[in-house]
Amino acid sequence: MSAGAWLAALATITIGVGVLLLIRGLAGQVPRPLSPAARRMRRIRERSESISPRDRVLAAIGLPLGIAAYLFSGWIVMLAVVPIAVLGAPRLITPPRSRAAIAKLEGLEEWTRVLAGVLAVGIGLEQAIIRTQRSVPAAISGEVDALVNRLRSRWSSQDAMRQFADDLADPTGDLICAALISSAERRGPGLRDILESLAESVSDDVRARRQIEADRAKPRATAKWVTILTLAALAVLFLFNGEYLAPYASPTGQLVLALLVAGYIGALLWMRQIAEGAPIPRFLTGAA
Repeated sequence: MSAGAWLAALATITIGVGVLLLIRGLAGQVPRPLSPAARRMRRIRERSESISPRDRVLAAIGLPLGIAAYLFSGWIVMLAVVPIAVLGAPRLITPPRSRAAIAKLEGLEEWTRVLAGVLAVGIGLEQAIIRTQRSVPAAISGEVDALVNRLRSRWSSQDAMRQFADDLADPTGDLICAALISSAERRGPGLRDILESLAESVSDDVRARRQIEADRAKPRATAKWVTILTLAALAVLFLFNGEYLAPYASPTGQLVLALLVAGYIGALLWMRQIAEGAPIPRFLTGAA
C-alpha cells in the first residue's frame, strides 16, 4: 500500500474517532433526570456547603465530647445534648446583629457629614462620593468601596445608589440613598443641606437604637447567667452527687430529661428572638 493510501486511512480513522468523541461529549451535556436518591444527596450536599466554618469546627468538637459524655455516664441523651450545647453556647454569648447595625449607622452618619462637606466645594455628586473613599468609616468601608467601584465602572448613578442601599440593608440608609438618587436625577441645589439634616436624623436614630439595645441586653444577660449557673450546678451534681441524678439513668428518666432539655433550649431561643425584635421594613429596594 502506498504512502498516500496510508495517510488517507489514518485521516479517515482520525475523523471517525473525532466524530465519536464529539457525539459522546454532546450526549454528556444533555441533563439527565436525577433519581430520588440523587436528589436527596444533592440537597444534603447543598445544606452541608451552607454550614459556616465556625459551626463545622464546633461540630467537630461537640461530637467527640458527646460520645465521651455518653461513655462516661451511660446516658444516651448526652449524644445530642452535648453537641447542641457546644453549638449553641457561642450564639448565646456573642452579641446580636443589632449592635453591628448600630455601628453601621454611626459610620453612615459620619460618611454623610463628610459627603456634605465635600459637596460644599462645588463638585458633582459622583466625584464627591469618590473623594470620600479616603476618609470613609471602617463600619461601611466595604459598602462605600463597592459604590465607588460601580461609579468608576460607568454604572448609572441611580442604579449604583440603589445597589448601595441594598448593601446597607437598613431603612435609615434608604433615606440617605433616596436623597442621593433624587439629587442624581434632578441635579439641583440643596443636597448639602439635606444631607446635613439627614445626618442629624441618623444621629437621633442611633441614640434611640442604643437605648433600645441597652434595654434588650438585660434579659439576654439574665438568660446567659442562668444558663451558666444551671450547667455548673448540674456538672457539680453529676460529678460529686450522682445519686441525686440517678433516676434520670432509666429509659423513662432519659425521655423526661430529653423533654426538659428541649423545653429549656426552646425557652432560650424564644427569649433571644423576643430580645432581637422585629426588623424595620425598608422602603427602597433595587427592584423599586
